[in-house]
Amino acid sequence: MSAKNTQYVVMPSTGLIASEADVKQVQLFEALQHTATSQSRMHQIASHAGAVPVKVLDSIGARKAKLIECSSDDLPALRASNPSVRILPVVYFRSAVARYGVVTAAPAGAKGATVRALARSATIAITVVSAATNAPVAKATVVAFTDFANRVGAQGTTNARGQVKLAFRGAVGRIERVYIYPTKSYWPGLQANVALKSGATLKLQAIDLAYVDCVRHFYPGNDLKYGHGVTVGVIDSGVDLHHAGLVVKGGQNTVPGEPPTSFGDNGTEGHGTHVAGIIAARGTPPTGVRGVAPGVTLRSYRVFAQGGDQASNYAIAKAIDAGISDHCDLLNMSLGGGDPDPLTAEALTAARNAGVVVLAATGNDSRQPVSFPAANGMCQAVSAMGRKGTVPRGTEPTGSVAAPYGTDKKNFIADFSNVGPQTDLTGPGVGVISTVPSGFGVMSGTSMATPAETGAAARLLATKADILGMARDQARAAAMIAAIAADARRLGFGAKFEGNGMIS
Repeated sequence: MSAKNTQYVVMPSTGLIASEADVKQVQLFEALQHTATSQSRMHQIASHAGAVPVKVLDSIGARKAKLIECSSDDLPALRASNPSVRILPVVYFRSAVARYGVVTAAPAGAKGATVRALARSATIAITVVSAATNAPVAKATVVAFTDFANRVGAQGTTNARGQVKLAFRGAVGRIERVYIYPTKSYWPGLQANVALKSGATLKLQAIDLAYVDCVRHFYPGNDLKYGHGVTVGVIDSGVDLHHAGLVVKGGQNTVPGEPPTSFGDNGTEGHGTHVAGIIAARGTPPTGVRGVAPGVTLRSYRVFAQGGDQASNYAIAKAIDAGISDHCDLLNMSLGGGDPDPLTAEALTAARNAGVVVLAATGNDSRQPVSFPAANGMCQAVSAMGRKGTVPRGTEPTGSVAAPYGTDKKNFIADFSNVGPQTDLTGPGVGVISTVPSGFGVMSGTSMATPAETGAAARLLATKADILGMARDQARAAAMIAAIAADARRLGFGAKFEGNGMIS
């Protein structure tokens, strides 16, 4: 019985682009490129065992990596007959936002755990409303833990009346923690050690857009020219192209099979829009928010499929390549968690060689090692910190306070943040107010800390015309990184938690 067809990435052994010195390699990639642009998209690759049928699904460029589909049974023959290429698996990454989910197996030990079905034996119905008006809050995710350490509990999403039924496994006594994650307009909620009974009502605080959160505490300037002259690409789930507080100058959707021009929000949680707002929102409180560098030229590169929550290494590599072609100076990658892979690594190296600096989130696995791609040396890896007093009482971000504390004892490294020797910078990422599709919302994570530092880097580099004017090569990227490191200030957490510190 033959193996079913599977997707793979074919890339040159010499990097992201085929070397002109290897004639056979160039011929192969140009032939695959021709197939990629034809209607059939089928190609026969010669091997010692005979011609192997390959379907070309997508291409990064003429002599660059391709996404193919073929039988796993044919891989040995392909590799043996084409030693100058690499045939790689497709791997996936997730956004680096910090949220809890329930599991039923081994302890997750991390925010963002995969939700699994529970055996239903006890059901509690609750209602989520606005604390100010008692209006129902729809589409809010409610997560209740009977055993927080092992992530055991139940969760659900509120309906139009703000109601949700939580199905628990076994009898329910006191609930150790209840988290509420609204889609917009409200602060996420947290209650600890509560006796949750059917008919209970949980209340959420509305967002005051003039509130000084941790990002605005550390970056209070509101000049619309901050970052002017710097182009920033957001590699994420897309950016709401119709949000009044954002100006997106272009971009690309690099998800195979989707229109390249569809680089707006992908319809999930608004993660990319939130990230973009932290960098470049141009609103003014009390009707809007202001990003760290609102003067940048903002571009959106969507790598998450429509309605999806995973981004492939292929889509990410193609987005990095597009950012290079579009002359981005900085690329923000608030994603990670997949296995290290050569394709993403080669794309990051290509960015560095093209004078582009990539900032990436360290991840939200509660002090675990820095995740890939941030752990790659071609990235500036950003951890998340917070500050006491920059989130309202009774809200979810208050649960992220943890040691170590900084020289200023109000500052702390968020409990969810990954850390390690690869950490280059730290940024404010606990309880951040920013843009989401058709409104504003609060999120926490290294996903939020990274764009804060991307914005700060843009703000700094906008004052360094000599560096921005350099030839787009590795020396330019090195000069940008050196300027960022020289400007950053240590906050007293220690190198593995903060690297060079926070950009001023």
